[in-house]
Amino acid sequence: MSLLEAVVLGVVQGITEFLPISSTAHLRIVPALCGWGDPGAAYSAVIQLGTVAAVLTYFGKDIVALTKGFVQGLKEKKPFGTQESRLAWFVGLGTIPIVVCGLAFKGFIKHELRSLWVISGSMIVLGLVLAAAERLAKHQRTIEQLSLKDALIIGGWQALALIPGSSRSGTTITGGLWQGMKRADAARYSFLLSIPSTAMAGLYELKDVFKDESRPSVLAIAVGTVVSFAVGMAAIAGLLRFLRTRSMAVFVVYRLVLGVALIALLKAGVLQP
Repeated sequence: MSLLEAVVLGVVQGITEFLPISSTAHLRIVPALCGWGDPGAAYSAVIQLGTVAAVLTYFGKDIVALTKGFVQGLKEKKPFGTQESRLAWFVGLGTIPIVVCGLAFKGFIKHELRSLWVISGSMIVLGLVLAAAERLAKHQRTIEQLSLKDALIIGGWQALALIPGSSRSGTTITGGLWQGMKRADAARYSFLLSIPSTAMAGLYELKDVFKDESRPSVLAIAVGTVVSFAVGMAAIAGLLRFLRTRSMAVFVVYRLVLGVALIALLKAGVLQP
């Protein structure tokens, strides 16, 4: 992998990790369109650590508050006693479904599901579900009004992100919308919920990347990760600002158009699955 490829893939990861358009899909699509090799699921997971660092940095004060609330709740034997402790527990419990499913279907996810046919279908299906949520959901509740039931349901939505093309932020924001959350609050919770699962996935795959003799160079991995961090910071701020005043319609249209275009390119033989 050249440094140009590493930079491009870092930019792609940084932007698409937080927008509801699927980072995994774009890390598969962009190399295919450029004539590059598939960077692989392990490399994709590792450079996610850059976007994890972006979330940790951007929401640093929130994370400190959640951690303090969690510890204080345990000390006082009131784990759900404050808003901060409740939210910390919700993030932890909401992570369980994706961890269980990820470990159970690891091989299938890393190989069979990385097909561009699967990705194109996921882009379209989630786009339609997101469109329905935009139209039918109430968009009234804030992150402070989340319940344990909401957290578990949104956690289930996050597990769907294991299907390439569905998008982790896309599934969790969609889940939040169906639970009646405001768009910006659904996105904010989605970002916080992403921290445990993406961090664990990146660290878990790190060992596999360095065992693989055909892996990208350490420099390429480092460059991709650093670039994804910088671009990810901008993407978080941009999406939160955008969703305070606008709908998800542009992302719905993008997903549908890209999904249909992928199918057309695959059928024409321009791209290989």
